[in-house]
Amino acid sequence: MKISIYDATLREGVQGVGVAFSVADKLRVANMLDSLGVDYIEAGNPGSNPKDAEFFERAGKLKNSKLVAFGATCRVGAQPCEDANIAALLSANTPVVCVFGKVWNLHVADILKTTPEENLRMVYESIKYLKSKGREVFFDAEHFFDGWLSDEGYALEVIKTAERAGAANISLCDTRGSCFPDKVAEIVARVRGDISASLGIHAHNDTGMAEANAIAAVKNGAELVQCTLNGWGERCGNTNLFTAAANLGVKMGYDCLPKESYRKLSAVSREFCELCNKEVYSHAPYVGIGAFTHKAGMHIDGVTKNPEAFEHIDPAAVGASRNILMSEYAGRAAIYTRILEIDPTVGRDSPVITRTLEELKELEFEGYQFEGADASFILLVKRMTGKYIPHFKLKSFNVNINEPGPRAAVASATIRLDVGGIEEVGGGVGNGPINALDQALERALVRLYPVVSDVKLKDYRVRVLDSKDATASKVRVIIESGDGADRWATVGVSSDIVWASWVALADSIEYKLMKDAAGNNNELFQENSNIK
Repeated sequence: MKISIYDATLREGVQGVGVAFSVADKLRVANMLDSLGVDYIEAGNPGSNPKDAEFFERAGKLKNSKLVAFGATCRVGAQPCEDANIAALLSANTPVVCVFGKVWNLHVADILKTTPEENLRMVYESIKYLKSKGREVFFDAEHFFDGWLSDEGYALEVIKTAERAGAANISLCDTRGSCFPDKVAEIVARVRGDISASLGIHAHNDTGMAEANAIAAVKNGAELVQCTLNGWGERCGNTNLFTAAANLGVKMGYDCLPKESYRKLSAVSREFCELCNKEVYSHAPYVGIGAFTHKAGMHIDGVTKNPEAFEHIDPAAVGASRNILMSEYAGRAAIYTRILEIDPTVGRDSPVITRTLEELKELEFEGYQFEGADASFILLVKRMTGKYIPHFKLKSFNVNINEPGPRAAVASATIRLDVGGIEEVGGGVGNGPINALDQALERALVRLYPVVSDVKLKDYRVRVLDSKDATASKVRVIIESGDGADRWATVGVSSDIVWASWVALADSIEYKLMKDAAGNNNELFQENSNIK
């Protein structure tokens, strides 16, 4: 059975807190959605702002998806042919137009301040007029479920009016996000018995039920699901496209995206978040980094023996991958599995496994956390196997801070390194001590290791581990670095934030140098004490 996916990110999604798109951003999002093969892309209201109007001018025709212009029915007392909003919808030149109208009698009386009969006229004449202009017309029955619970007869009359006017799809909206799945299922099933037009579901997530309500609606006759990327939208958001598409297509077998698109879901989620300068929610179903991540020793052991024991689908089905976290909760079997990925020569009964597990627990007791710093864990394993040969050793560093004013903190740093028996000195000036130290480290190494200039700091996070010690508290520093092709994280812990940062910085550069050596020698982290 075909279930159409109707994405509203470019209209509903931008109503979320902290979300804003330029016209170029909106065009890029539309291309992402088109590449997934969603059926409809609701791209905004051309009559509401110049940005949406410009988008429709530049969007053109997409390969797989139909663009939808969205707006209200004509105003109270106005004819559609004289209504500026209706004219703007037509000016967008989209194949599909979606208009929303009031269903809840409370809104008719208190918001529109009109009569039930006038509201029905507005719905009927707006849809009829848009149809006469050659558009496929969808109708969003706003506040439908609240309206049904208030006055079932009038709510049904509104959507029957939309159907008589020629609406191709009628989406039942849980605009306040107040309904539960059992009530959605009951109401949609009853509506399905009275309406011949295609039905859709538009669910908000105010009670955390958006995805569940979408499934309940589909199982009871809805043929279209309105959603947004990552579930973004006003207040608590809307049905999450990634969750809904995976639930419907991968888990339930409905035809809602092209088969090859399900394997793109994780990548598109990351691309979208990168565009918006936000992180993917780690616990998001299917596409979050935690979706197929295992930390407890028993779970790791079980999923290693048989993935079905702890994973409800193959991660690859949605373009994700299994992630095994190394922590004090990991058992011997889990540690061994991870060590084998780093050094295949380690035997099952090797004392390296025990040493690594004991060191891991000791370091985590001190405040280290490796589940978000896999590069540091890889270096730890190399040290435990005795195959770690550092590319450089610290002799000393010095950091000075000069604060000329409250808005600027200028720092300078000098560093002395032993690089294969050669002393290298570097200096740097930066916006704060860590920035200065980072620059000094790069300048000390770049002559002998030019590739360090490729490494860029992507994120820097500090967490106080025990606030009761006030300014003497230990801190954990996580540094995320990248070289354009890869991204990795390292960790350092100390009561001195500069030293904790140094530990993470040094690991970051060591990881890059070892990674490049492995690529050159076709072995993972080939030992290399020679200067390149």
